[in-house]
Amino acid sequence: MNYNDIWSLINRYDSIVIFRHKRPDLDALGSQIGLSQAISKNFNNKEVYIVGDMSQRYSFIGKMDDVSDDIISSSLAIICDVSVAEMVSDERYKQAKEVLVIDHHKNECNIPNAFVYSDTTKVACAEIISDMLLNLNLEITAYGATALYGGIVTDSGRFQYPNTTKTTFLVASYLLSFGADIDFIYEHLYVETLEQRLMKNYFSSLFQITEEGVAYLKSTKEVLAKYPNVPFFDISRGMVNLMAGVEEIIIWCNFTYDSENDKVIGEFRSRGVEIVDIAKEFGGGGHPCACGATLANYEEADLVIEAFKRRAIEYKMRLVK
Repeated sequence: MNYNDIWSLINRYDSIVIFRHKRPDLDALGSQIGLSQAISKNFNNKEVYIVGDMSQRYSFIGKMDDVSDDIISSSLAIICDVSVAEMVSDERYKQAKEVLVIDHHKNECNIPNAFVYSDTTKVACAEIISDMLLNLNLEITAYGATALYGGIVTDSGRFQYPNTTKTTFLVASYLLSFGADIDFIYEHLYVETLEQRLMKNYFSSLFQITEEGVAYLKSTKEVLAKYPNVPFFDISRGMVNLMAGVEEIIIWCNFTYDSENDKVIGEFRSRGVEIVDIAKEFGGGGHPCACGATLANYEEADLVIEAFKRRAIEYKMRLVK
């Protein structure tokens, strides 16, 4: 499937509903909003909706639509930024006439009978959508461009991750030409309340570093009890990069207890070390240096830490050679 195929499929439907993964990050939300805005901008006869659970952390980017089953059953479903069925927010995509998946993660698609466009060389799903619009010479609203830019910025680690390429910067420039509001994105990503800053200071005091250069944070039930009103996402993904940018740390992770499902959510990051294969061993996936997995308990989390310690040793040995 190519970009023209995607746009031809969209052209066949008067109604499109765009889905993405649970507990969305800004790439998932930005891809949803950006694609919906692009479709509306280039077709004046289509109804486009976006659905799914919402993240308080990224609520500034917009809100989801309230969509009936009847609408979905007569629509094309587009699933952005995920290709694993159990991770899709809102299972009603199964009711749609046809399903299209657009993703950039290194996971096999297990969504039955879906059309799939996957490009693991792209740093963000928002980059795929932006690149498609650029190559097809399509337009987008300033709001849609801003949302896509936010997705690219966050999933590229502010343009620092290894799979950031010249295309990443090219499509970012394209989005700027349509009025992407950089100040709006960065203000919401970097400005925080005093309470949030003090909370980060607390979590910073909890992480541990192994002699191999692996740092880990265990956000247990007891730790989370100190912040009962803080959204889960703000601690699980929000605190993992407190360990980033430290010379002695090459792999870092946050293991957060999910009381709703009685699981432990692992968020894994690294500096120049591919770790996604380890995430996959534990049922997860993601990017080469930014990934995660849902674990049964903290005993399993300890196994992940041991695997990361071995990977850190291997990496250092390669550097010596």
